[in-house]
Amino acid sequence: MSESAVAAVVGYDELATLKLIALDGGRSGPVKVSCAGLATRLDVSNQTASRRLQQLDEADFIDREVVADGQWITITEAGEGALRKEYADYRRIFETPSTVTLDGTVTGGMGEGRHYISLSGYMEQFIERLGYEPFPGTLNVKLTEDAIHARAGMSSLDAVPIDGWEDDERTFGPATCYAAQIDAGDETYEPVHIIVPERTHHDESQLEIIAPDKLRDELELEDDDSIAVRVEEVESE
Repeated sequence: MSESAVAAVVGYDELATLKLIALDGGRSGPVKVSCAGLATRLDVSNQTASRRLQQLDEADFIDREVVADGQWITITEAGEGALRKEYADYRRIFETPSTVTLDGTVTGGMGEGRHYISLSGYMEQFIERLGYEPFPGTLNVKLTEDAIHARAGMSSLDAVPIDGWEDDERTFGPATCYAAQIDAGDETYEPVHIIVPERTHHDESQLEIIAPDKLRDELELEDDDSIAVRVEEVESE
């Protein structure tokens, strides 16, 4: 089932039902569920409880076996993934992380980073505010699905602002730099910064990283190599 189809079938009500099944032990094995008992706990009708179970089944969030006096239900890997996403959202609400770890793979860029980073209006700010002169280019990273969701946690971390500026021909937009380190196999490299331009052609699945050195050479990285980017909180100036 496509993501759009799943979204159409599973909403907040279905996820609340899934949570009750998980609390009863449905992550570790089959649990006995009756529509009447589930309806009482959810404060809905038997028909509504039955419909929610059917929708979870259609979305492949549960496996179920109907018997004479109820149903044996097990939460699937997809269902557990949905609960983990809910858990991550609540952690972002109630916890203030000091670090966010983003896993991904190295990917080729479009070559635009080299041009923009080298511009004097940006380079002067990088040297002053980041404490180093970046290599003229970026390391591009494609995030895993879990990391795309975890990336939202970056918004709660302090970061380094890079101001917009203009020359005689055009205006250049501002950006934000998040301090980080890279773990690649047994190697660790810092400092690096994730640079997030206010205007960018990248979506949330992509990171652009700057550093004093060419990271592909320093860490012997090639396309599709796996790395972890650990984003750290810094004090804004």
